[in-house]
Amino acid sequence: MKRRPAQASSSKDSPAKVSPTLVSPARRAAYQVLLAVERGHSHSDDLLRGKAIDALSAPNRHLATALVLGVLRWQIQLDQATRAFLTRPNAKLDAEIRVALRMGAFQIFHMDRIPARAAIDESVGLAKQAGHRFASGMVNAVLRKLAATPPVAPSDDSSTDLAFAYAHPAWMVERWVSSYGVEAARAICAHGQRQPATTIRLVDPCAEAELLQAGIKLAPGSLLTAARTAVSGDITSTSAFLDGRIRLQDEGSQLVAELAAITLNQEVKSILDACAAPGGKTLILAERNPAARILACEQSEPRLDSMRHRLAPYANRVECRLVDATALPSGADSPKNESAFDLALVDVPCSGTGTLGRNPEIRHRLRPEDLPRHAERQRAILSAALGAVRPGGSVIYSTCSLEPEENEQVVAAVLATTPNARAVSLDARITALCAQHILTPDAADKLRACLTPEGAIRLLPGTFQTDGFFIALIESDR
Repeated sequence: MKRRPAQASSSKDSPAKVSPTLVSPARRAAYQVLLAVERGHSHSDDLLRGKAIDALSAPNRHLATALVLGVLRWQIQLDQATRAFLTRPNAKLDAEIRVALRMGAFQIFHMDRIPARAAIDESVGLAKQAGHRFASGMVNAVLRKLAATPPVAPSDDSSTDLAFAYAHPAWMVERWVSSYGVEAARAICAHGQRQPATTIRLVDPCAEAELLQAGIKLAPGSLLTAARTAVSGDITSTSAFLDGRIRLQDEGSQLVAELAAITLNQEVKSILDACAAPGGKTLILAERNPAARILACEQSEPRLDSMRHRLAPYANRVECRLVDATALPSGADSPKNESAFDLALVDVPCSGTGTLGRNPEIRHRLRPEDLPRHAERQRAILSAALGAVRPGGSVIYSTCSLEPEENEQVVAAVLATTPNARAVSLDARITALCAQHILTPDAADKLRACLTPEGAIRLLPGTFQTDGFFIALIESDR
């Protein structure tokens, strides 16, 4: 069906006198979050944990969260669909109008329980409240025509079709098809459009029965025996969560720390966590190595303060220090002046392309030219970590990126300039985790299938119930 264009305008008039009650609290809160993300002021994850969202009732909070994440996940497709009805499809619309159109289109396309009329009316109301009285008429016209147009299922045969069908940037999808094949790229994209599993770590095994009694349904983890996936219920309101007896943590993130923490018959007295905040992996390192002293580094003071509070139960043996990871302490600075660290965990800042379901705005902000910049810093951090471990010490390098420039290419580049270090397969650590019943019974073979030729683990989204991760082991021969 050929779509007829509607009149477009992006002019901004004086603020309209519209009662706030014409727009639901959930949509009003979601609109403000999306505007802040659109303007680059913050990340959706931070804003969704802010006071404005917390102040909503539970149903409104859930709707606001679904709107924010849904709009960000499908934004590329929503923009193309709405622009088809503009007289000037390439006209630059004000941010307030772009967000109002996206919210209305998302509800029409993806929220069957919301009547189209309600989605349209409230998007028009949001445009008016933002002071766009004239442009609100355009929002009304475009969304009405969108609602009246029968949906067409997009093809996903080529990388270009796949990118549009799953609302991902074409350049990202082309890279994934080139690196991993069409089927893996399709699984990555599909994973990026779903709400990630709510995964918990059972710090206290007895908490599981308590959660079940509270009506929270749990499923076993796909990798780890200490992990559970919440099928229903609000985890964060339980006493087990508030007391720290369970923690929210992606299972891939837990696996990174478990692979680092497993000792393989050697005593670990000192551990360096180079990029430690928010501290979830540090907690696992502390739990698995009760005799070890740990130095947890972070370069952001607010994040350091938050991490220090989180790690307070281990304050007697975990030191939190404000440090840039490219200038890590040398071995002489390890806890209690030991000669060097036995182990370093280097979970570096990265592009985050393995977390697009959890952080959907990354796809709109990241550019191909950002990857070399990330890689340069990652090489510096890994080199600093190798300089901080003792002869025979180990370094676990990890990212939540799918991009080779941030993963195997970083490891290869650092090893090329560090003659006394070598990559080691993670296969033995997988075996050790299985022997200690840390991995689920069928996880070991599935993890071995994820080993790269160099022995690193690459978890692609869609393989397990996890974000995407790359994990490599390097040992120092000095």
